[in-house]
Amino acid sequence: MKKYIRSLFSGMIAVLLLSGMSWAQLTGKYDQHKVWDPTFLNQPGTAYRSGSGAPGPAYWQNEASYKISVKLDTKENTVSGSDEIMYTNNSPNNLHYLWLQLDQNLFKPTSRGDMATPVGGDRFSIRGFDGGYNIESVKIQMHGKTVKADYLISDTRMQILLPQALKAKGGNMKIMITYSFRIPVHGADRMGRLETKNGTIYEIAEWYPRMEVYDDIRGWNTLPYLGLGEFYCDYGNYDVTIKAPANLIVTSSGVLQNPKEVLTKTERDRLAKARQSDKTVYIIKPDEVGKSETRPTDKGYLTWHFKMQNSRDVAWAASKAFIWDAARVNLPSGKKCIAMSVYPVEVDGNNAWGRSTEYLKHSIEIYSKLYYEFPWHSATSVAGVVHGMEYPGIVFNNWQSKKGGLWGVVTHEIGHNWFPMTVGTNERRYMWMDEGMNTFINIYSTKHFNNGEYFTGRRTSARSLARRLKHNPEPLMTRPAVISLRDYGLYYSKTAIGLNILRTYVLGPKRFDHAFRAYINRWAFKHPRPQDFFKTMNDAAGEDLDWFWKEWFYKTWKLDQAVKDVKYVNQEPSQGSLITITNNDRAVMPATIEVYESNGKKGRVNLPVEIWQRGGTWTFEYHSTSIIDSVVVDPDKVLPDIDPGNNIWKPVHIPTAE
Repeated sequence: MKKYIRSLFSGMIAVLLLSGMSWAQLTGKYDQHKVWDPTFLNQPGTAYRSGSGAPGPAYWQNEASYKISVKLDTKENTVSGSDEIMYTNNSPNNLHYLWLQLDQNLFKPTSRGDMATPVGGDRFSIRGFDGGYNIESVKIQMHGKTVKADYLISDTRMQILLPQALKAKGGNMKIMITYSFRIPVHGADRMGRLETKNGTIYEIAEWYPRMEVYDDIRGWNTLPYLGLGEFYCDYGNYDVTIKAPANLIVTSSGVLQNPKEVLTKTERDRLAKARQSDKTVYIIKPDEVGKSETRPTDKGYLTWHFKMQNSRDVAWAASKAFIWDAARVNLPSGKKCIAMSVYPVEVDGNNAWGRSTEYLKHSIEIYSKLYYEFPWHSATSVAGVVHGMEYPGIVFNNWQSKKGGLWGVVTHEIGHNWFPMTVGTNERRYMWMDEGMNTFINIYSTKHFNNGEYFTGRRTSARSLARRLKHNPEPLMTRPAVISLRDYGLYYSKTAIGLNILRTYVLGPKRFDHAFRAYINRWAFKHPRPQDFFKTMNDAAGEDLDWFWKEWFYKTWKLDQAVKDVKYVNQEPSQGSLITITNNDRAVMPATIEVYESNGKKGRVNLPVEIWQRGGTWTFEYHSTSIIDSVVVDPDKVLPDIDPGNNIWKPVHIPTAE
């Protein structure tokens, strides 16, 4: 019996010793089973959203169209007026109540956003301003009958309790609201007022009560507006009238409907010329700013009328301090639209805002050619107090931006007209789906503009990103309001660099571009989830990229590829080499290895990501012909490797292969 026990014990020891390598892999950082998780993105498709990531045969979304009429009071710095919402319930559910967004209520001193602002403030701080909506009346019209609405206001949201359900699959009604609000100076970096020597520049956004989105994912989306998290809106048509002092120029999302009433003949003629010109044309010249001859009348008020079709929002700006210029935009289909800029004389000139329209025009042309044709008739870049903010057909850019800084903010903000203004993502929950995707396409607008005038490659630097990722505690799927302001820039850069790696290193440009365009075309003017993007890319590229989506968007896993050693076959370099590389951390990527031989030959081996499916160590045969001087993994430095020091192997001694 003792002999048997000793034999059994010895056998157990032998098994443990023989399995030592596998045990080490299981207790280390890398675990291939977590990377290739068979349950990840494994939810089946539905009638609304297919398993391929495309909208399903029964996909639906509700519609919200607006007729808005407001007045700008420059003495009191207020906006007041009425908002008529035509709402259509295309969902399969009867709705017993409605939810609206009241974004201006962020500026009430008791708002959640105000109370949740750090004592020291931040970019989105609204302390010191007492604003918010003054709701004067709320009425609803159903089946031709108009009644006062039964409503409740909670922070930045309004709930309307309906006297009878709004019917599913096409039921419609009107909501009529009269309201006013004071315009903040610094409106959470989304809107505000800038004083210039020729007058105040008003940038007006989040300015009308608007519908929350009711969708097939969560029903009503009622996250409060806190400042950082942006917006989620349905699509519809807009009819907007803005009554403003007659000496002001007003510019807005949409197409001006009454130019003869609000513009002089000279300005109309110059606009007609600009629509035929690839070079920037002045509509109001620097030396004309503020002069009475630039206005049909400078007494009383003028009413500006704009319309915009199939949009999720509108914004506008007004000032008597505007230089105004414009140029034609050439779209791939042969259609034309117009790019315009308005800015004060303080920032005129080719080193500053004199090139804004050039930047805007070329950005629209580049994005339209590469991704999806710009869907509206005009776009305007406004100089003002806002550092950078986007709306359909109009963008607010910091008035002090110059040269490459101005290019960067213009191309970024107008890029948002693709994400999320065309592809209508939920910015309140998934910041990377608008900011990150937009920053990705900014790489290519900058690369294409004027032979790369401002392209430095900084936005594609994975090694620089790796240094920041070492201490990044938050995955990209984190809700914006939960993001540390110290790290929220990573939601731009990590998304952009990750998609760039996917394009240039994992899939290749042709496969990536085809899949990326498929996503845009599938979800233009619709509401995709993150999973719809991931599944569409898998489907259209023909590649299971679940490993990438998981590590890059859901986790904060880090990458550390290394060259471990080199052995010569039969101790003879000319007979070949066995090169061993390792994956030392949790994330994976395909591996590119460059080999330098003493006879001057250089070779490159590209290994697929699947080499890591059975563990974190991989040995491959390289057909060397002489002694190897060095082996480098990731020689082009395209990966966010957190320890580049172990990416290079050089011989100290050369062990032999057995």
